[in-house]
Amino acid sequence: MKVGIFSDSHDHLANLRKAVEAFNDLGVAYALHAGDFVAPFVANELQKLRCPLLGVFGNNDGERLGLQARLKTFGAEVKVQPAFVELDGKRFVIVHEGDLVDALALSGKFEVVVYGHTHAVDLRQLDNGCLIVNPGEICGWLTGKVTAAVLDTETMQVNFLEL
Repeated sequence: MKVGIFSDSHDHLANLRKAVEAFNDLGVAYALHAGDFVAPFVANELQKLRCPLLGVFGNNDGERLGLQARLKTFGAEVKVQPAFVELDGKRFVIVHEGDLVDALALSGKFEVVVYGHTHAVDLRQLDNGCLIVNPGEICGWLTGKVTAAVLDTETMQVNFLEL
């Protein structure tokens, strides 16, 4: 199963559209967003995903009720962090800020820990086998790079996309 991972879209609709198109083209079966959607109108692009979407609120998501309501209209979910999902027998936890990332990864309860907030790509595998993934940023505001990730749950390989 291919899992699309993105974060920190910060209302950049053109780049979000690129990520959605890439995920659709690659046959992503499930998408995870690690926060900072920002405004409810990003749902206009996210509803074009051809797969389920689960996200967490970030520190810049101000209109949470509006965002939650808009995403819910097409079956997507956004939750207060952490969010948990099991995909293809792998347990995922999604957070925005990285404060608890290492503790979650070391807990032995998850195969994958996804986070955002830093806008920087991060991929680590701990000795216990847990993958830690930060896909970077969709907005491109801080790094100048528009990045997302695709995780193959069969091989546990992560490919980063520069959009």
